[in-house]
Amino acid sequence: MSRVGKAPIALASGVTVSVSDDNVVTVKGPKGELQQAIDRDITIEQEGSQLLVKRPSDQKRHKALHGLYRALLNNMVIGVTNGYTVTQELVGVGYRATNQGNTLDLVLGFSHHYVFELPKEIKVSTTAEKGKNPTIILESIDKQLIGQVAAKIRSLRKPEPYKGKGIKFAGEILRRKAGKSASKK
Repeated sequence: MSRVGKAPIALASGVTVSVSDDNVVTVKGPKGELQQAIDRDITIEQEGSQLLVKRPSDQKRHKALHGLYRALLNNMVIGVTNGYTVTQELVGVGYRATNQGNTLDLVLGFSHHYVFELPKEIKVSTTAEKGKNPTIILESIDKQLIGQVAAKIRSLRKPEPYKGKGIKFAGEILRRKAGKSASKK
């Protein structure tokens, strides 16, 4: 049995889970509501304050879906109770980030600005303190969406391995390379 799939999902107080006839799971909590369509073979059962994900057989496909949907539902429950936050740093001379509402304006050393219109489900804030790298802070209840947006922002200027210039996640450790060494004659 899947180790991930057989673990129960703990429901916090104030979180309700409902499954519709067409196998769409809706999770409502204090921070919002999320929906996820699941495969018709996978069943969801609620026992008290726990959610169990069950599969009909030990087929390879059912085993794979078992762990997948348990992880997705767990992420939804955590999202509607606590939410998710991703912090990114801009490392480089002249790199800046500003936002107006859900529009993110990035200056990344190119001849042009990058202007990003973020989805309405994501809240963005930027900080620029003297002596520190500018930061972008993304907040959302949807883990998939916030991860996808953060990866897209990072892909605009990935950190390079020599000086570390680029957009990196806060706390990320970059693998650095040594520069050229002088020739020995």
